[in-house]
Amino acid sequence: MNSISIHIVTYNSEPYIQDCLEAVMAQSYPIDSVIVIDNNSNDRTEEMLNPYIDRITYIANKSNVGFAAAHNQAIRLSQCDYYLILNPDVKLHPDYVFNLIKQFKNDPSIGSATGKLLFKQSPSIVDSTGLIINKARRAFDRGAGGHSEDWDISIYVFGVSGAAALYSRSMVEDISVNGCFFDEDFFAYKEDVDIAWRSQIYGWKAYYCSDAIAHHDRGWKKGARSHIPLFIRKHSYINRYMMMIKNESIAYLFKHCMPIILYEGMSFIFFLLKEPKVLTAWLDFFKHFKKLIEKRKIIQQARKVEFSEVYMFFK
Repeated sequence: MNSISIHIVTYNSEPYIQDCLEAVMAQSYPIDSVIVIDNNSNDRTEEMLNPYIDRITYIANKSNVGFAAAHNQAIRLSQCDYYLILNPDVKLHPDYVFNLIKQFKNDPSIGSATGKLLFKQSPSIVDSTGLIINKARRAFDRGAGGHSEDWDISIYVFGVSGAAALYSRSMVEDISVNGCFFDEDFFAYKEDVDIAWRSQIYGWKAYYCSDAIAHHDRGWKKGARSHIPLFIRKHSYINRYMMMIKNESIAYLFKHCMPIILYEGMSFIFFLLKEPKVLTAWLDFFKHFKKLIEKRKIIQQARKVEFSEVYMFFK
């Protein structure tokens, strides 16, 4: 039987972590280890973890190192065959892991898989059934806002949401760059899209399994943009460009230039008029530019498939 570890990164996760861990402990597929990395929470998260402390590996970071770096920490602590990257505000159905593991056994080329994520507040409404990306290089949660029964067909997808993503160790080791699976320069947001794009370049498939069910409580992330902290909006904005520098095909960049130019024009005007402080994220971009180019060389030299196979998902 394949071994699996579940990795949870917490940051002020007091309202969710108990439900999350109870669902993890109730999985029908045997879980070898549960690793919780806390990013310096200042609420009662650690106290909520106390009843589980003998059943989990717990690391308390002295600062908030971000989603990407914390999950890389967890990956380095595990020797399992599969890693389930799980948000603390996600509650898994007992058969979630069991149903996903079956897909990997059916097709060894699958490197990542996800189930049907539904909104906890509205269980008939879809949060995510994987990731999609368009020709303007904008990524979205597949099926978001749709009715659950309309997304019952399991299918290969561009990528999987990092809220409840199962990755094979084989893929993680294959596509890691400079020893990092998640790009730690991203801190948070779009790191799962970056993984999806990179894994496609390396020839790994992503799969959506409709039989695997989970419920996601997105909290403020569904609200108005003004409720989202500025540093989060800056990362979400600039990480798209960092992702493009690393993974983009120059030929397909020109091929899709019209939708890209149209979106870039509208995006720049919006941020200039509505959120000009977000544009200061370009300062960080140029600080990282040399590293981005180095990572691009590594990724592009390791490409295992034709670009046409990657860009078939860009609709």
